[in-house]
Amino acid sequence: MKPALQPFDEALAALLANATPVTETETLDTLDCDVRVLAADLRSTLNVPPHDNTQMDGYAVRRADLSQASEQAPVRLLVAQRIPAGHVGRPLAAGEAARIFTGGLVPDGADAIVMQEQASVEGDHVVFTRCPEPGEWIRRLGEDIRAGSVILPAGTRLSPQATGLAASVGLARLPVRRRVRVACFFTGDELAMPGEPLRPGAIYNSNRFVLVSLLRRLGCVVHDLGNVPDSLQATRDALRRAARDNDLIVTSGGVSVGEEDHVKPAVQAEGELRLWQIAMKPGKPLAYGRVRRGPRGDADGSDGSKEAGGQGAGSDFAHFIGLPGNPVSSFVTFVLMVRPFVLRLQGADDVASRAIAMRADFDWPKPDRRREFLRVRVNERGGLELFPNQSSGVLTSTVRGDGLVDNPAQHAIAAGDVVRYLPFTALLN
Repeated sequence: MKPALQPFDEALAALLANATPVTETETLDTLDCDVRVLAADLRSTLNVPPHDNTQMDGYAVRRADLSQASEQAPVRLLVAQRIPAGHVGRPLAAGEAARIFTGGLVPDGADAIVMQEQASVEGDHVVFTRCPEPGEWIRRLGEDIRAGSVILPAGTRLSPQATGLAASVGLARLPVRRRVRVACFFTGDELAMPGEPLRPGAIYNSNRFVLVSLLRRLGCVVHDLGNVPDSLQATRDALRRAARDNDLIVTSGGVSVGEEDHVKPAVQAEGELRLWQIAMKPGKPLAYGRVRRGPRGDADGSDGSKEAGGQGAGSDFAHFIGLPGNPVSSFVTFVLMVRPFVLRLQGADDVASRAIAMRADFDWPKPDRRREFLRVRVNERGGLELFPNQSSGVLTSTVRGDGLVDNPAQHAIAAGDVVRYLPFTALLN
């Protein structure tokens, strides 16, 4: 009797439960911290804005001077000073206005800004026909960030916006967890590399390009071990080599039940298999386990691998995730299972894929007994169109598509139904 397939959510939870974050940290220039994960809370060194300043080009005024201003009774004030951004004006006296430019410091005595479009210039005076609201167009000291407050908590995976936020409060260097080291290899005697002539029965190894690129996008140090012959011994040798210097091993192919599928028995011989076969389509034959670690080798440092050791270097095993060999199955299981696992290894707190409710502009009358991830694209009407060929070998569906519909097992879809949409823009970064 075949063992029952593990439900997708249970499998993902079990996978993440094994992902203990690396503990080693380093301090880097803020400019070099994109996609890295914060190892400690970041606190602001100053108030933002550091002073009251204007949001608009216009005139700094005292509201008391304009309390009676109207279309019928305009008020004329002397333009007594000019305050560009980065300059400090003198206190504003009664009966005066200050010409001020966006970002300029509001002078003492002023309690509002009138935008230039709502005033008219007459020589060295300016005319107003309304009284502004208290604090109008003034950005107050500390209204965005208070000095000493946490601006980014530990566990944040840094984005360009986040590094900009850190820079905006004067933080030149940031504490981050070290990069996760990942080895990958690909099994199959049929695999060839682009540029090589295709012998009969061979195919080009697209999975190598997809998976290595996905890992690099996540900020991993990637050790690409290339193609491995279809034999148990070669697969065991590759696992031992991969485990020595890495936190995680990712493979593609060889995890099914065929006579030439050697990855599963190789992992069992070199460690243990904890998870196998998921109730998802595409991607059923995904495997998770651990591979015992031999003596640590010397890193050559060519791709950053001389970083301080960590979970991988200090523990007695490397994590293993085996992906299916079909290109779409490999891609989908990576973005849905491997990506959150890697993010958790990096120490990121937020690893979930968030679905968006969108309208299906297609019918799916014959659902599978497994949870399905259908390749779709967004049409000009704001709905989702199904890629016509949902085969696990059609890699064009991942290029022409914009994302996946997360469809529950045995759930039919009719045009007009609201479905759960996972955009590739969120799954690929």
